[in-house]
Amino acid sequence: MTYDVAAVRAHFPALEEGAAHFDGPGGTQAPRVVGEAMARTLTSAVANRGSVTRAERRAEETVAQCRSALADLLGADPRGVVIGRSMTDLTYDFARTLAKTWQPGDEIVVTRLDHDANVRPWVQAAEAVGALPRFADFDPTTGELAPDDIAAHLSSRTRLVAVTAAGNLIGTMPDIPAITALVRERTDARIYVDGVHYTAHESVDLPASGADFWACSPYKFLGPHCGVVAADPSLLESLQPDKLLPSTNEVPERFELGTLPYELMAGVTAAIDFHADLAGLHTGTRRERLIAAYAGIHHHERRLRDLLEPTLRDLPGVQVYSNAQRRTPTLLFTVDGWDSQQVRGALAERGINAPAGNFYAIECSRHLGLGDAGGVRVGLAPYTSEDDIVRLLDALRDLLV
Repeated sequence: MTYDVAAVRAHFPALEEGAAHFDGPGGTQAPRVVGEAMARTLTSAVANRGSVTRAERRAEETVAQCRSALADLLGADPRGVVIGRSMTDLTYDFARTLAKTWQPGDEIVVTRLDHDANVRPWVQAAEAVGALPRFADFDPTTGELAPDDIAAHLSSRTRLVAVTAAGNLIGTMPDIPAITALVRERTDARIYVDGVHYTAHESVDLPASGADFWACSPYKFLGPHCGVVAADPSLLESLQPDKLLPSTNEVPERFELGTLPYELMAGVTAAIDFHADLAGLHTGTRRERLIAAYAGIHHHERRLRDLLEPTLRDLPGVQVYSNAQRRTPTLLFTVDGWDSQQVRGALAERGINAPAGNFYAIECSRHLGLGDAGGVRVGLAPYTSEDDIVRLLDALRDLLV
């Protein structure tokens, strides 16, 4: 497919303000169709889900369409798609639910590459029942997290392995199928994958990943603020989350607390359809068009990363921490003699949004030797242009050369 970034950018009203956005890993800008879908749903007659009134049916259809769109995006079953307030919120819910089956002396494995949302909920749930958390380290020089790094912590008492598909701080993409195969071979543990950063850049196939649970956040891929966990419906059937007495016991609804946010779900559907349309195809299923579109996005972002990265690494005093062979178009860096927040502020004065911090990947930042301060993070998105790259590099040259 031919990727026309100028045509893509025309769909994003936020870009009209003129800033160059490198803050996508923290949340992307949204295309116009997403806002329109949300407004249309919010201002239409909507009621609690049902089949009697038109308002009830509209709510039911909105939920079904969202689950179907997410299933196409993730290669999942719509009956296994759980919607929540955020990925963090859902992960805490699943941690509490899974921990009901853990015993004192059981073990869980988490990694230092992960966002804390895929670390602390599991550690806290384990400690509450007397289970033991084990931390798998990554190589701070290469940024690589290898299957053997996790294997070293597996035992007959391992009940859960939580691992990221792409580290949000430095972009490392571990070999998830290899990790899940190894875990299956050696344990009966459940595998919970944080796919938040990965899903923004790569096509997902839940069964092929080998994961039991795949978590993601639509606002990282052009949608509104909410969270998603996808799993096999039969696995969800085996779990008993805390819920209100009159709430349905059907899945996935038994995991969804309160009335669903219909307007957000309409926005999620619109964001996924927007991605599918980027393929420029007029035939094929939505899933097929999404796979084609992600291939185009990947090629576009990789080309821009190849334009940015060599020059960034050559700037005086710059140290780049994103070094893994397989990684997203995300670069974390520091500058000798500069506080990263100073760099952030100086770029912001030039109309460039490149935030700094640890971005909740606190274990990762500390393991890299950056403490809690982290660094400056530059992330590319489907709407990033070559001009954005030039603006960033020119600004950094002005500051550092």
